[in-house]
Amino acid sequence: MFEAVQFVETRGEPEPRETVLGEFEAELLAVAAARQARAAFFDQGSNEYAWWIVRKKGARLANFIADSKSDKEFVLDLRSGELVELA
Repeated sequence: MFEAVQFVETRGEPEPRETVLGEFEAELLAVAAARQARAAFFDQGSNEYAWWIVRKKGARLANFIADSKSDKEFVLDLRSGELVELA
């Protein structure tokens, strides 16, 4: 199982707000949900900082990472520990 998660930093709040967008059998479905939430965030015109991840349910490492400050998306190479930009 994979989960898509959105984090939003709100000015004046000490911790970002974490929202699980859903749980999915396939990683690609979770990535699609994260991308859809990201697009909706941009459509709202919010000036808050947000990021989206996909991870195995309960995991501490993300398989997919994107944020609201750029149009880039990344995955974590578990062998090297480096973020790799998706083309």
